[in-house]
Amino acid sequence: MTLTAATLTTGIILIILGMMFLLRSPAMVTSLKRFPRSRSMAYIFFGIGALWFLYRVWHLSEADFGQYRKQLTVFFALVAVGAFFYVPDFLAVRGVSVIVLLGAANLLDAGYMVWDFGEITDGGRIYLYKVAVIVAVALAIYLGASPFRARDFLEWLYRRTARPIWLGSGLVVYGLAVTVVGLTY
Repeated sequence: MTLTAATLTTGIILIILGMMFLLRSPAMVTSLKRFPRSRSMAYIFFGIGALWFLYRVWHLSEADFGQYRKQLTVFFALVAVGAFFYVPDFLAVRGVSVIVLLGAANLLDAGYMVWDFGEITDGGRIYLYKVAVIVAVALAIYLGASPFRARDFLEWLYRRTARPIWLGSGLVVYGLAVTVVGLTY
């Protein structure tokens, strides 16, 4: 992935997330509130996260325990399937956390050791997308460990009418800034 593609991807994701909070339709609000415990979203997001993780395990190099990749793949596949039976609560949140963590590696790899766009004279443009990705990683780690906090946050967010509007507006504005920066490399 190129630096431009990584920056544009980050910006577009931020804009889409912001628009989800700005849309005040009852269906969108209900969907967002039900998301943390949604069984169908758990199958989608945790399934995608588990398959992506298993793909990464299957393609481990010899230096990263690649000689045991078959055993590790079977073990983690059993753990993923067992999660649906033994810890079904908040699997959608955990699935999104896994996807964010795996996706962040690809996004941050694009800007690794790129110094051209991070100089003070250049305005540090590269840091806009890196900050967004690192904040997403921190949230993914936190919500992966305590997924019920996503439900608590959404309940708090929708108690007041202005809160989702402020959050959505902030995400859209930041996403637009990241997108514009991605187009100027």
